[in-house]
Amino acid sequence: MHPDVAKLVEAGRINEAVGEKLSKIAPGSYRIHKGYGGGVVTDWDLFGGKVTIDFEKEKGKVMGLKLALEKTEAVEPDDVRAQKVSQIDELKELAKSNPVELVAKTIASHGGYMTMDQLDAELAGSVVEAGIYKKWWEKTKKALRESKLVSVPTKRTDPLVLREASASPGEALVEDLEMARSAKGRVKALEAIQREAPLVASVEGLLKTAFAIVNDAALKLVKLSPAQSLELVALRDEIADEVKQEDAIEPSAPKISDILIVAETTLSDDLNQVAAARLKRILEAFPVAFGEDWVPQILKVFGRISSRGVSEIAKLLAEKEEAAKLNEHIRIAISRHALGPDSLAWICRERKKASSEVFGGAVGSVILTVLEQDSMDDGPRRSGRLGNLLMDDRELIPDLLDGMELNDVRNFARKLLSSPAFPELDRKSLMARVIKTVPETQEMVSGEATGNKEDTLLVSWESLDRRKAEYEDLVNNRIPANVKEISVARSHGDLRENFEYHAAKQMQTVLNARKNDLERDLERARPTDFAGADTSSINIGTKINLKIDGGGEREMTMLGAWDADPEKHIVSYLSEIGQILVGKSIGEAVEIRDTDTEEMIKVTVESIEAI
Repeated sequence: MHPDVAKLVEAGRINEAVGEKLSKIAPGSYRIHKGYGGGVVTDWDLFGGKVTIDFEKEKGKVMGLKLALEKTEAVEPDDVRAQKVSQIDELKELAKSNPVELVAKTIASHGGYMTMDQLDAELAGSVVEAGIYKKWWEKTKKALRESKLVSVPTKRTDPLVLREASASPGEALVEDLEMARSAKGRVKALEAIQREAPLVASVEGLLKTAFAIVNDAALKLVKLSPAQSLELVALRDEIADEVKQEDAIEPSAPKISDILIVAETTLSDDLNQVAAARLKRILEAFPVAFGEDWVPQILKVFGRISSRGVSEIAKLLAEKEEAAKLNEHIRIAISRHALGPDSLAWICRERKKASSEVFGGAVGSVILTVLEQDSMDDGPRRSGRLGNLLMDDRELIPDLLDGMELNDVRNFARKLLSSPAFPELDRKSLMARVIKTVPETQEMVSGEATGNKEDTLLVSWESLDRRKAEYEDLVNNRIPANVKEISVARSHGDLRENFEYHAAKQMQTVLNARKNDLERDLERARPTDFAGADTSSINIGTKINLKIDGGGEREMTMLGAWDADPEKHIVSYLSEIGQILVGKSIGEAVEIRDTDTEEMIKVTVESIEAI
């Protein structure tokens, strides 16, 4: 008990219980306030009932003794919240030299567990500069997981938990698996165990404990989320094989084949969510799961599974001497335009080997159909790799056209020329390969160019520079920034409810459409200074005066496609008014739309002069 308080107790002014409480708020003691943070008591007036506290967020705060006891909480000097007041420089140095110790110390001060949001509130801006905190935390989080000192969850809402010092690294890994609350969190925790499998296997019974946790989770997920159930069981089996402890898996534990049977109706979607590294093991379980019907079942998946899955299915069917059934399936799917982009990409890559019997001109038509459909659909693009393959593999189009009838080649070229799936420059590059392979298709390009009335856009040098600057900003800044936004948003988890991801993908569609428009327009643009315009009639580069029927005049300047400026009365020759006025001579009367009232007015051309 504090000496000053003891005197009051001896004098009978207060009882001993109150004296003990008052002693905890004596000068030099540390208190925590919800709003002001940690603080140190600097002075008190026992007779006046006042106390002065230097809080982290409020220095020299004077409070009534009773209120201070009710609204603040005592903490020990080694509590991080107290040290933020008394030893802030030491904590800042610790954040740099040993961030793991700082986090562990902070969690210990909060009873051994706290959420990431709570940790941010405690350290960001006070111990670690706000501007570098995010980067600091990402690095620290990785170090925490490696240290095994703290259990770090995958979800921000789940707590960080300080482990007992007696826990071994292997026990810490299994503890992480048990504490993971989401399916993805369990998969990540099990992957961590796989990386340190010998460490876990060296502790008697520990691997069996981990597998029991996995089995329980897999059974709960088998109907709710078959993909994650498959992944957990496949990972479990991999680990058991690696450390040669198959007996650690209980005989009654769920098997891959069991889950495949349950997930039969959604297999394509489920397998697309499984990590590529585990697809082979899962696909190899099809014969066990479906018996004599396994080939038709796996072929149902072939057209819609990921690139790695397509390759693994083809290898498995070849090993089981069922390649003929795969080829027949592909032929039927091609005729129906029913193959996915990854299947088509595999056929193209393996055209000299595994897919040689089914590769041909019909594949090219299906490729264009798939790319076009994907470019017009909402949502994430699925055909990016297929489109890149068509552009990057310079021998692919010649191989597709090899042996095709001229009429079929022309149909392919016509479809390519009208496809919205490619930017203008890419379309021309692909068409050049068609022409090089089949020169007779040159006439299609020549005929299109001569028949296109909008082939040329007359523009001013200034407007051309503005469009070029916009294009460069789009390609060099806005599109790369959007790609980064998509990547960051994707890392936040479930794409179905990820607003940031969908917004970024929608913006990607807008930016790519604008890029295509700019590329097409810049290709057609012909810059000019409009000097020497013909003034015998209204032409581009003329200034005109119009007399409005009923009174009044209107001056206008007719300039290029991208020069319109209503406030300066500059009109583009491609605008509605421009199309009406171009070619009219002095004295001719026409009707145009008043840009202010949107009503049609009758005007007469009074004068025409060069700008």
